[in-house]
Amino acid sequence: MTAPRPRSPQPKQLDAGIFQAEISSFALRLAAEGKAAKTIRIYTEAVQWFAATRLPGRASWEQVGSQDIQQWMAWLLSRYSNAYASNQYRALQQFFKWLAVEDELPDPMAGLQPPRVTEKLVPVFTGEELTRLEHACAGRSFAQRRDTAIIAVFKATGIRLAELAGLRYDPGDPRGSDIDL
Repeated sequence: MTAPRPRSPQPKQLDAGIFQAEISSFALRLAAEGKAAKTIRIYTEAVQWFAATRLPGRASWEQVGSQDIQQWMAWLLSRYSNAYASNQYRALQQFFKWLAVEDELPDPMAGLQPPRVTEKLVPVFTGEELTRLEHACAGRSFAQRRDTAIIAVFKATGIRLAELAGLRYDPGDPRGSDIDL
């Protein structure tokens, strides 16, 4: 397993310049197909970022070749995770498939492969670590009881922290609660 790469501190440059018209048409097509707003945003931002970063000085999409895509992927892989680079690849792939049909242009991604994504092992607590956590939370104060309840929910359900943080509990209104203790 490789160590995660630090994220790039600069914000993405999304000014696609002369390429924006086709990107907007692509977004319209995605919307007309009923794609989720988040999918449309992710796909269009990926194409905008590629155009803004890799295509300054170019006059048309026809000038984009497979080497441009490969250089972009190599750059992404040097700064981001394989999974993120693969998502960016797939967004570009959808755009160039659409553009090839729409404008009858060659697809610069034909024959290319997406970055390989390997499964990440998620660290889990050992039985001994859970026991130590439970002992550290033992007590009668509000904070100790709260922490004991949190550990019990984690242990019983495997819930993620963000999901747990969003749970509502009101002992006076069981119907308004997401969990029974």
